[in-house]
Amino acid sequence: MNSEKLWTKDFVTLSVINFLVFLVHLLLMVIIATYALDRFHVSTSMAGLVASIFILGALVGRFGTGRVIEDIGSKKVLMAGTIFFIVVVALYFVSVSLSALILIRFLHGIAHGITSTATGTIVAKIIPDKRRGEGIGYYGLSIVLASALGPFAGILLISHVDFKAVFLVTSAVAVAVFFIAFAVHEPSRTSPEPDDSQPAKTFRLSDFFEFKAVPISIIAAIIGFSASVVIAFISLYAKEIQLEQAAGLYFVVNAVASLISRPVSGRLFDLRGANFVIYPCLFLYAAGMLLFSQAGSGPILLIAGAIVGVGYGNFMSCAQAVSLKGVSPHRFGLATATFYVFLDFGIGIGPYLLGTLVPLTGYRGLYLLMSALGLATIPVYYFFQGKKAKAG
Repeated sequence: MNSEKLWTKDFVTLSVINFLVFLVHLLLMVIIATYALDRFHVSTSMAGLVASIFILGALVGRFGTGRVIEDIGSKKVLMAGTIFFIVVVALYFVSVSLSALILIRFLHGIAHGITSTATGTIVAKIIPDKRRGEGIGYYGLSIVLASALGPFAGILLISHVDFKAVFLVTSAVAVAVFFIAFAVHEPSRTSPEPDDSQPAKTFRLSDFFEFKAVPISIIAAIIGFSASVVIAFISLYAKEIQLEQAAGLYFVVNAVASLISRPVSGRLFDLRGANFVIYPCLFLYAAGMLLFSQAGSGPILLIAGAIVGVGYGNFMSCAQAVSLKGVSPHRFGLATATFYVFLDFGIGIGPYLLGTLVPLTGYRGLYLLMSALGLATIPVYYFFQGKKAKAG
């Protein structure tokens, strides 16, 4: 019975670390473009690059981290990641030029990718197999809470203090992450089965990616690509439709809806299977984006946020659980890295590519297209993953 215990000290500690790492990321994400505009007087597109270069750094950080975890263990990678995290967050104080700020954002992304991949790997190893969907769902709440509090805290801070004070706060959080990480227990190492058919030093792509996780990761990338334009353009969209006040509460409502529904979806995932949860989540996401695109009042915008929160948030936690299905425990690090590499790629290129459509479609038209893309993802999921899950 003890082996089925979910809420262990390590599970809670890792969830707190993940929350704080994402809190720093999302807090800075909402203010960094404004900082670049105010400090260096750059164009809006260049300010967007300053914000989004972080995602490329995260991709670099995740790529290879799974392989290193296999070699030296997840606890060592976590500790190294948290030290690097402290250093790069402190570097924001000395961002004396635009090029320096872009480099710091890139390095921050690498530190974020390493640290979050390490925590995700350890969590995947300590969650009981029969409670994987539920456990990943609860663990994912750390990101949901950060998604609500990070942007809120960032906007609140810059309205009352200067940017240096914001960087002081994020540096203090980074230091806290390092000390909390000491409390994490190294999970027992599971050695890979020896493979004598391949020379030891031969380069293999499977040393960096878990191919079993690729199909569901592609679906996650598509949904992340679609949803990325909400956080990227919501302030501009809200100004255009004169709903700035409601937009300030959008991510709070979004997070609360995901928070309330996540435990239920995780339990249903374990009891009824992935398809039972994922199909409704994809439909709800598309419906929420449709309502978002047509919002004409504050309550409608917030209802859309709640629906998107249920659909997007629960899909992502279930998709991450699916990415671990059928994967040997010693390759959990690779599976976790694979999932987030695809997801980060989708989120990273979304605002850049889709932003070019705004002059043609307007913001309403863009969000309407993203609703259609979400709906189109349902048959894509079926062919890539759903029919296999049904057969299994």
